[in-house]
Amino acid sequence: MNGSRGLFVVGTDTDVGKTAVAVAIVAEVAAAGAAVGVYKPVASGAAGPGGDADRLWRAAGRPGSLADVCPQSFAAAIAPVDAARAEGRAVDEDLLRSGLEVWRGSSDLVVVEGAGGLFSPVGPRTLVADLARAFDLPLVVVDAARLGLVGRTLMAVRAARAEGLRVAAVVVSQTAPPQGRAADPTSTAAILESGLVTLRARLPGLPVGVLPHGAARVEPTIEWRALEGG
Repeated sequence: MNGSRGLFVVGTDTDVGKTAVAVAIVAEVAAAGAAVGVYKPVASGAAGPGGDADRLWRAAGRPGSLADVCPQSFAAAIAPVDAARAEGRAVDEDLLRSGLEVWRGSSDLVVVEGAGGLFSPVGPRTLVADLARAFDLPLVVVDAARLGLVGRTLMAVRAARAEGLRVAAVVVSQTAPPQGRAADPTSTAAILESGLVTLRARLPGLPVGVLPHGAARVEPTIEWRALEGG
């Protein structure tokens, strides 16, 4: 992705609120007047209206076509390789990489959303980490605001750095409404508050934000354009 700028949004696992964070980033940058390209190399179980690619496309103002956003999608909500096999198809690993090219000339930056975690397979020989390396984009690591937040996030950040990838920011996504009172250490509110304090202490210099449940923007404000790779 020589000369292109962008961010690669990756989760610590599945169902951690990664798409919601990617949509929030896209919408915020697009609202500031930038032409934002959006790319999801492959999707399984989240195609069609209201799916991940559709949400990204709408947040960006519907640039290009929905097929440009996600050129490979499969119906079953399982690993892409298995979902493709269930349909008598196969993931096109060359297309995983080349599908980004359509956005290069028309976008000020591109937001790429991975599938699952950093080491989730998206092709027979390709992991999400391989795509992040091929695209040469810094990562926004996303985890859910639930028990295990600190351990999962630190493991993902350290693994990314061990792979030679640059982490630009961490965002904690409230995938469900907070439960309980902050004074109760077992409540999700307390887990989030404590987790943010610990992550900021252990990841000095790295922006750590939160996307509240149902919110459209990450708090506190992160200057996404200052973090773009390219």
